[in-house]
Amino acid sequence: MLSIMHCTPEVVPFSKTGGLADVSAALPEALTRRGHEVTVVTPLYARVDRDRHGVRATGRAFDVTLGGRTERFEVFEAHLPAGTRVVLLAHDGFFGRPELYGTRDGDYPDNPLRFAFFSAAVFRMLRGSRACPSILHAHDWQAGLVPAFNHLYHLDLCGTVFTVHNLAYQGLFPAEVLPDVGLPWDVFNPEQVEFYGKVNFLKAGLVFADRITTVSPGYAREITTPEFGCGLDGVLRKRASHLVGVLNGVDYGEWDPEGDPHLPARYRPGDLSGKAACRDALLAEYGLAPSDGPVIGAVGRLAAQKGFDLVAQVLPDLVGMGARVVILGTGDREIEEALTSAAARFPGRVGVRVAFDNRLAHLIEAGSDFFVMPSRYEPCGLNQMYSLKYGTIPVVHAVGGLDDTVVDVTEDPGRGTGVKFRTFTREAFVDALRRAVDLHADPAALDAVRRRGMAQDFSWDAAARTYEALYLQVIG
Repeated sequence: MLSIMHCTPEVVPFSKTGGLADVSAALPEALTRRGHEVTVVTPLYARVDRDRHGVRATGRAFDVTLGGRTERFEVFEAHLPAGTRVVLLAHDGFFGRPELYGTRDGDYPDNPLRFAFFSAAVFRMLRGSRACPSILHAHDWQAGLVPAFNHLYHLDLCGTVFTVHNLAYQGLFPAEVLPDVGLPWDVFNPEQVEFYGKVNFLKAGLVFADRITTVSPGYAREITTPEFGCGLDGVLRKRASHLVGVLNGVDYGEWDPEGDPHLPARYRPGDLSGKAACRDALLAEYGLAPSDGPVIGAVGRLAAQKGFDLVAQVLPDLVGMGARVVILGTGDREIEEALTSAAARFPGRVGVRVAFDNRLAHLIEAGSDFFVMPSRYEPCGLNQMYSLKYGTIPVVHAVGGLDDTVVDVTEDPGRGTGVKFRTFTREAFVDALRRAVDLHADPAALDAVRRRGMAQDFSWDAAARTYEALYLQVIG
C-alpha cells in the first residue's frame, strides 16, 4: 500500500472548470479502490457547496509565511464516493471569490500569490500533522511549485510526480513576484524557473519533479516538438527519460447510457432503441425540426484551441448536408457570438446554448449521431471516449489523445470507431463531415461502427495500474 497525496486546483464535485477536475477525482478514486491510502488536497473556493458535498471543519488551522507575509488557513475535509479523503484549504482572501482563476475580463492579478500559497500550505499542513506521503502528485501550473518547494526547502521529503494536463497554460508571471512566491533568485535562470524573463510555474514542476506525466501517449510525444511544445519542448526533451504519457480514463459510473439518470431513455449495445428517444428529446430541447439527416453535437470550451472557430465556419456546410447541429459550452466572447449568430441564421437547424449544463451535456452525448472535436491540439480529451460509450461516433482532428483513442473508419474499416481528419483546415474538416454523413446514410455500417465504439474500454483501472508502477519507480 502506498500513501499518495494529489495536489490539484480543482476536483469534482467541489470545483470544476474543465477535465482536470474530473481526473483529479477519478484517478485518486481508482487508486483508493486498488487499496492505496489516497488524499486529495485542493482550495476551498467560495462556490463549493459545503452542505451538499459533506464538507466539514476539522478544527485545525495553520500559518504560512511566504515572501515576508504570514497568512492563516483552515483545514476542512470531505470524502469522495469510494472513500478517498479530500482536504480543502480555506483562505477567504485568496479563495473566497466567485471564480477559480479569474473572470471573463481576465485572470485574477494575484494568481501567483494564491497558488504559491496553496503549494506552501500543503507542506505546512504536512508538518502540522507529522505525516508524509510516499508520493506528492501535483497537477498543472497551479501546483507547479509543489515539486519545487519539496526539492528546495524540504530536502526531497516525498517523491514527486507532476502531471501536465495542458502545456499551453503555464502560469507565467513577472520576475518581480519571485520573492513574494517564496522562490530564491538563484533558481531564476533558463535551466530552472525562468522563461523569457518571466517566472514559469509549470516549468518549475517540469524541472523539479521526479517524474513528469501527461494525459496521453500521443501528447507526450507531441510536446517534445516545437509545434506542440509551447516553448518548453527543449526542457521536455532534456527530461524525456522521466516523461510518460498515461491515457486518462473514463468514469463509467458517471458516463454510461445503460444507467444514466440524466437521460429520458436508457439503452445498451444490445438494444439501441433508447438512443432514438434521446435523439428526439435533444431536438425538442433545442427547438430543432425533425430530420432524417444526422444530428451532430458538440460540448466544450468555446475556444480556438478546441476548434470551435472552425465549427462556426462549417455550419453552413452542415446545414447544406441536411444535418441538425447542437452546441453547448462557454468560452471566448468572439466565438460565442459567431456560433449564436450562425444559429440565428439557421433557425430550426442549428441550436447553440451558451451555458454549463451537465444534464444537457449527457443528453447531447446520447442523442447525437456524431460528436465533433476539431481541436487544434488535445492533450487527451474525454468527450470522444464518452461518445464511444454512448454509441455516438466521434469526428476528430487526429492529434494527441484524440488520435490515440479513435480509429478512423476509412483507414481501417474493420476496426474503425470514428472519423478523423489530419490537416487543420476547413476543407479537411468538411471532408470528414461528408464522410460522416455518408456513413449515416448506410444503417448497417453505422450500426457496426456504433457497436465497436460501445465495446471500447477506457476505464480508470488501467491508468491507475500504470501510475502505481510509476510511483514505485519514484520511491525505488
